[in-house]
Amino acid sequence: MSRYILKRLLIIIPVLIGISVILFAIAKAMPGDPVRFMLPTTLRPEQYDLMYEVMERKLGVDKSLPEQYFRWMYNMVVEGDLGYSVLLKRPVVDAIGEPLRNTIILNLCVNFFYLLIALPLGIKMAVKRGSIFDNAWQVFSLAAYSIPSFFLALSLIFIFSIHLGMFPISGMPNASLLSGTDLYIAWARHLVLPVTTLTIISLAGAIRYVRNALIDALSQDYIRTARSKGLGEKVVIYSHAFRNALIPVSTIVVMTLFSLLGGSAITEQVFQYHGIGRLLIQAVNGRDLMLISSLTMIFAFVNVIAVLAADIVYGLVDPRIKLK
Repeated sequence: MSRYILKRLLIIIPVLIGISVILFAIAKAMPGDPVRFMLPTTLRPEQYDLMYEVMERKLGVDKSLPEQYFRWMYNMVVEGDLGYSVLLKRPVVDAIGEPLRNTIILNLCVNFFYLLIALPLGIKMAVKRGSIFDNAWQVFSLAAYSIPSFFLALSLIFIFSIHLGMFPISGMPNASLLSGTDLYIAWARHLVLPVTTLTIISLAGAIRYVRNALIDALSQDYIRTARSKGLGEKVVIYSHAFRNALIPVSTIVVMTLFSLLGGSAITEQVFQYHGIGRLLIQAVNGRDLMLISSLTMIFAFVNVIAVLAADIVYGLVDPRIKLK
C-alpha cells in the first residue's frame, strides 16, 4: 500500500507542474493590466508613471514570463507565499482563509445530507425496482439533473425567502453582532438554502448510480445462491449485494466529496455566500491574476488528490485489486 501511494504521489508531481503551466499561461493571456487596476486615476501623469513602475516591481510583472512563472512557483511551493491580491489589497494567503473555511463548512453539511439520503434511497429504489416509488425518484433525479443550479437556487429563494419569509435571501451572518447560540442559529438559517440546492444537485446522479450498482449486484449468481440457502432478504441485500455494490459506488462518493469544493461557485454567487467559489468569480471579474492562479491551483490540487483517494478507497473496498 505504501509503495502504491508513493508511486501515485510521484506521478502527481508532473501532473501538477503541467497544470500550473497551463493555468499561468491562461491567466497571463487574459485581457487587462493588474497594475493599472490598482492605481488611482486622479494622479498627475508623472506621478502615475512613477507609481506604475513601483507597483510593477512589487508585483513582479516587470520580469519575463518564464521568470514570473518560476518566481510564482518558488514562492508558492517553498515559501508558502501565494502572491498579492490586487483586488483585495492584501496577500492571497490572508484573502482566502475565511472564504475557504466558509466553503468547507458548506460542503461538510452538503456531504452529510448527501450520504445520509443517497445511499438508503438508492438501495430502496433497487429493491423496489419498477415500482411507483422507483419510477417517481427516477423522474426526480432526471429533473434535478437537468435543472441548472442557479435556477434551482433562485426558485428556492423565491419560495422560502421572498414568498414564505422563512430564511434569509442571501449573505452571511454577522459574527461581530452575534455570539453563542444566536450565531449558530444564524449560521444554520443562512446555510439551509445553499445546502439544499447543492444536496439536490448532488443527489440527482448519485441515487441512480447507487440504484444501478445494487441492481447489477442483485443479478449475480452468488445472490441466487444466498437466497437458495434460505437467507433473509435483508441479509442478502445488506451483507452480500450492498457490500459488492459499494465497490463502484465508493469512487463516485469520494469524487463528490472533493468536487464540491470548486463546484459550488455558482450557488455561492447566487446566495452571496462568502466562499472560495464566489471569491474566484470576483477575481476573474477584477482581473486579479495572482488570486485566480492561486485558487485554480488549489482546485487542481484538490481534484488530483481526489483521484488518488478514489483509487485508494477502491483498492481497499475491492479485495480483488492489489495495490502494488
